[in-house]
Amino acid sequence: MGTAKADSIGQYLLKRLYEAGVKHIFGVPGDYVLGFYDLMAKSPIQHVGTTREDTAAFAADGYARCRGLGALAVTYGVGALNTVNAVAGAYAESSPVIVISGAPGVREQKEDPMIHHRFGPFTFQREIFDRITCAAVTLDDPIIAFRQIDRVIAAARHSCKPVYIELPRDLVMAEGHPVPTEPPEEPASDEAALSEAVAETAELMSKSVSPTVLAGVELHRRGLQDALVELVERARLPVAATLTGKSVIAERHPAYLGVYEGAMSSENARYMVEQSDLLLMLGVTLNDIDTGVYTARLDPHRIVRAAQNEVVIRYHRYPRVTLSDFVLSLARTVKAKHETFPAPVTTPEATEFPMPERPMTIARLIERLDRALTPDMIVVSDVGDCLFAAIDLRVYERSEFLSSAFYTTMGFAVPAALGAQIARPDHRALILVGDGAFQMTGTELSTHIRFGLAPIVVVFNNCGYSTERYILDGPFNDISCWNFDRLGELFGPLNGYDAPDEESFEKALVEALANHATPSIINVHISRDDSSSAMRRLAEVLKSRVRG
Repeated sequence: MGTAKADSIGQYLLKRLYEAGVKHIFGVPGDYVLGFYDLMAKSPIQHVGTTREDTAAFAADGYARCRGLGALAVTYGVGALNTVNAVAGAYAESSPVIVISGAPGVREQKEDPMIHHRFGPFTFQREIFDRITCAAVTLDDPIIAFRQIDRVIAAARHSCKPVYIELPRDLVMAEGHPVPTEPPEEPASDEAALSEAVAETAELMSKSVSPTVLAGVELHRRGLQDALVELVERARLPVAATLTGKSVIAERHPAYLGVYEGAMSSENARYMVEQSDLLLMLGVTLNDIDTGVYTARLDPHRIVRAAQNEVVIRYHRYPRVTLSDFVLSLARTVKAKHETFPAPVTTPEATEFPMPERPMTIARLIERLDRALTPDMIVVSDVGDCLFAAIDLRVYERSEFLSSAFYTTMGFAVPAALGAQIARPDHRALILVGDGAFQMTGTELSTHIRFGLAPIVVVFNNCGYSTERYILDGPFNDISCWNFDRLGELFGPLNGYDAPDEESFEKALVEALANHATPSIINVHISRDDSSSAMRRLAEVLKSRVRG
């Protein structure tokens, strides 16, 4: 009997991606990656064609945040380099995206140095991606290719960061060399350090009068939302989220205080966090956005900070303690309490909406959208004032708010929502996007249409870059005013609405909520001098820095 033929390198890569949970790959074809695309078309993985390569990377990012791993496939040079910004954003925000780039064949690189798409030595592209991924490989040796594939997929999962795979086109169908499959080595805590860290924290909690949790983005990425809820409900702890960690817990949970980001926070969230005599900072990244441009007032004497690989209690450091082990062990160690959570701060009842002939404002828009949210909605926000205003939205379930909240790249929302909806077909996206950001990547709404998705897109249209206007105004912040409500004439089946006032917005929103067959886009006219209170506070801090 003959032995079974080994997979080719391209086949093995597709098989391992599928086994890792990647059921879709986003991207734009090009000649160096066409052989891989042909294999993909014959595999269980579905290709999702996008209008640009950078939007493919944003879509893979949104997909990864919802499923734990995302992937894109592009061609060499002009394709891969077009993804650099989006991949850098995924790295900054700890999103495990797998970048697959076709490349000139190994023989071509030796014999045809003037081949197209080349921009320098053939190693340059790999070297660029070395800087914005946690692992990068070139599959130019069939003997080790399978092991390289396994290693980078495991690295993406372990580090929650992007990885890069370069596949020369003449090796896509080259037979690889099977190697024994080894289970990925899971990071393990130092048991003694873990035990002492948990014991010290539990003792501090037993003596604390007002312990509070500040939950961050790493809980999202490590899939620790259940562990957070177990800890919060067992110890009856109030919990605030950082902006990058928004929706790490269901925002209508009785323990939830809101988003904390220093001076940009609501009064209640800021008071509860900053006055706490014991603050448990779990999975929090200390960046300028989450700290409100360093306006957070947090006393290290009263903090327990658990990151991915260490726990710091006041000035005691416990290395080699994973975030997962610490949160789970603490939840099972602390004494269970049965008291009720503190009553949430009640917000004043919104005045009647819509008011006749009343122009739209950001505050009223967010109030109305908050009442329109349903448990099956996932909110995807772009950057700028739509993000800062969205702080006040309360999503129903965990991990139902996505944004580029730290890297803050414009153009994230529309393509990321494409990835999120394909990853979660049981959810509907509410996309919040400024007019400037939509002009960058809004063409991806046509791909939503192509795949039968029905997001509701709310465009904050003030004909310019509002954040920059508040920092330093000038004619450079003005942009063309598009008729967003008429894009259906170009993109295909799309319901467009023009909403200069509350009555027209209410009519548009009601119709959009009822329409599950096609996307809806609502062109909301916002005055150029209107903004959320959070953005005004942020702009005041940034203004002094820009002017030196």
